[in-house]
Amino acid sequence: MYTLGFIGTGNMGGAMARAASKKLCGEQILLANRTAEKARALAKDLGCAAADNATVCRESQYIVLGVKPQMMPGLLNELAPILRSREDRFVLVTMAAGLTVARIRELAGGEYPVIRIMPNTPCAVGSGVVLCCRSENVSDAEYKAFQDAFSEAGLILDIGESLMDAGSAISGCGPAFVYMFIESLSDAGVACGLPYADAQRLAAATVEGAAKMVQQSTEHPAQLRNLVCSPAGSTIEGVLCLENRGFRAAVSESVRASFERTKELGK
Repeated sequence: MYTLGFIGTGNMGGAMARAASKKLCGEQILLANRTAEKARALAKDLGCAAADNATVCRESQYIVLGVKPQMMPGLLNELAPILRSREDRFVLVTMAAGLTVARIRELAGGEYPVIRIMPNTPCAVGSGVVLCCRSENVSDAEYKAFQDAFSEAGLILDIGESLMDAGSAISGCGPAFVYMFIESLSDAGVACGLPYADAQRLAAATVEGAAKMVQQSTEHPAQLRNLVCSPAGSTIEGVLCLENRGFRAAVSESVRASFERTKELGK
C-alpha cells in the first residue's frame, strides 16, 4: 500500500509530488498521468513508481486527484467502481478549483473521506501556499499526517471550506499577478538603462524582500510603504502615479474576477 497516489502529474500535481518526495521515501509514492510517459519520467526523477489510474486508486491511502475541474466528472466516473470495491480505509484529495467536498462525494458516488486543497505553483520551489479543508469523517490523525507529508511545499493553511474560493483567488491566482508585476518592473528597469538580466534579478529580489518585511513585521503594509516614501522624494512620486492609474483598484478587481470565475467552475 502506498501512502500517496497521484492521478495527474501536470504543473500542480507534479509540484505537490515533488514536495511530498522531500518528506516521504519513494516507496510511499505512486504516480499516474493521462500521458503515461510523463508520469514515468517524474517517477524516475523522484525515485518512486508509476502506474495507471486504476492501480493508484486501488493501492493508495491518499488518492490525490490532480486534474482540472472539467475533467473531474469523467475521472471519478471511471474510478467509482474501484472505490466502491475497496474494503480498507482511504481518503480522496482534490485540488480542483471550485469543486466542493460535497460535489466530489457526489461525483465519486459515496460519502468518502475527502480533503480539499488549493496549492499554488511556488510549491514547486518550497515557497508555496496550500489551503486545506476536510470532510467531517477525516480524522485528526489523517489530516495531520497529510499536512506533514506536504510541509515542504510551503505554508499549509487550514481554512474553512466557505473561504476556500476566496483564499485561492489570492494564493492560487495571485502568483500570476505577481509575475506580471515583476515583468513590468523589469521592463521599466530596461527602459531606464539596466540590462534585462539585472533588472529581472532586482525586481524579483525586491518583491521577495518586501514580502518578507510584511510577513515579519507587525506593521500594516500601508505603514511599511510610508516608511519608504520620503517627503518630496522619488518613491512618493511613483506611488502617486500608481494611484492615478488605478493600481490598487485594478489588483482588487482582478482578485474579485478570479473569485467569481472559481465559483462558476464549481457549478
